Amino acid sequence: MRKLVGPGSPPQGSRFSKGVSGNPKGRPKAKKAAPPSAFDIVIDKVLTIAQSGVQRDITVEEALQQRTYQDAIAGNRPARREVLKWIAKREKAIEAKARAAGITGMKFSGDPDNADEAMLLLGIASRDLSREFPDSERKHLRLETWAVQMALSRRRGGQRLTKEEISDIERCCREPDALRWPRGYSKE
Repeated sequence: MRKLVGPGSPPQGSRFSKGVSGNPKGRPKAKKAAPPSAFDIVIDKVLTIAQSGVQRDITVEEALQQRTYQDAIAGNRPARREVLKWIAKREKAIEAKARAAGITGMKFSGDPDNADEAMLLLGIASRDLSREFPDSERKHLRLETWAVQMALSRRRGGQRLTKEEISDIERCCREPDALRWPRGYSKE
């Protein structure tokens, strides 16, 4: 009868001799993980907070993020910049994930109400009640001057704005007369 060769029963010539270990150096020692830093210990702590009368547990990291959002809404410029960095970082991560999945030329067209809510939450826009009608479901917004100014100062691509685009920007801005236009642009 022929002996089977395969998983669990290697050929006789390649087996270890009796009394000889297959791992002469022995089992590798487990490496000790580096102790966590003081920052890691503090950032992972859990706090109990009350929000709208309901208690819930959140990490210190989440509490810091919420505070940064509140500061951004209150007008703190560094906090606004930080929130805008978070948004840009998230968008890059979504694009990278889409590229990894083989999706190219992806355009994001989310729910417009969610975008409006995000702009209201971040203080990028505010409601324009003079343009809203009682039977309209959609909120009319005007962009805050600081947000438009930041967008104008960071505009890339070298393409100049047309007069129609400038007019649209002024129409959608809360205080268009307060805008400082980049060199080469005129409102006329």
